[in-house]
Amino acid sequence: MPPVYLETFTPGPTLDWQPVNDVVMGGRSSSSFTVPETGTGSFTGEVSLENNGGFASLRAPLPEPLDKTMRGLRIRVKGDGQTYDFRIRCAGRYSRVAYRATFTTLTQNWEEHWFTWSDFQPTFRGRSLSDVPPPTPELLRELGFIIANKQTGPFALSIDYIRAE
Repeated sequence: MPPVYLETFTPGPTLDWQPVNDVVMGGRSSSSFTVPETGTGSFTGEVSLENNGGFASLRAPLPEPLDKTMRGLRIRVKGDGQTYDFRIRCAGRYSRVAYRATFTTLTQNWEEHWFTWSDFQPTFRGRSLSDVPPPTPELLRELGFIIANKQTGPFALSIDYIRAE
């Protein structure tokens, strides 16, 4: 099956991207999401550990599930040398579980990252889980990015595309 582009940001975002930061639990981190004229998604902000904070995230619901023959997800990003999680959520029994695949960016270089379904590790509120099955493409319902793990200060992640293969 040919790749399916889930997001290309050209001519604008296909998905409804929303920042969600630690302010939901009293923190002080901030972030924004824009699509500049370059036609890429720009996730920027500042992570603060003040008031028990420590994360900034971006997420978007998928309007429909993927074909079950898809083997994983590929992203093309340009970062700032920091480490991010690419996160997905699925429908069904484990809908509250966030599956994460961690990647470290090179400073101001475009790079691709390929993640099979088994590369995504199940978590709940940042804690690793065991005895949870890997995600499956037909249950995929949400995509996202997060910067956390006590990385404080400004961040910038550009996203060129997200596709299923």
